[in-house]
Amino acid sequence: MNDSTVALPWLVIRQDDSGNRYRVGRYATRAEAQKIVDSLEDRGHKQLYWVERIGQNGGR
Repeated sequence: MNDSTVALPWLVIRQDDSGNRYRVGRYATRAEAQKIVDSLEDRGHKQLYWVERIGQNGGR
């Protein structure tokens, strides 16, 4: 784990209709990351978004 991993441990992940997953961004707190998810969902994006901590689901 490097310094940036420790400073920004929260990821926003997007999954498209084909099941492809992409990292949208990295954030210092879960609240910051959730705010981004909420903002994207409020715009009517049809993709699936969620927040994940680095180290979950295979250690991104």
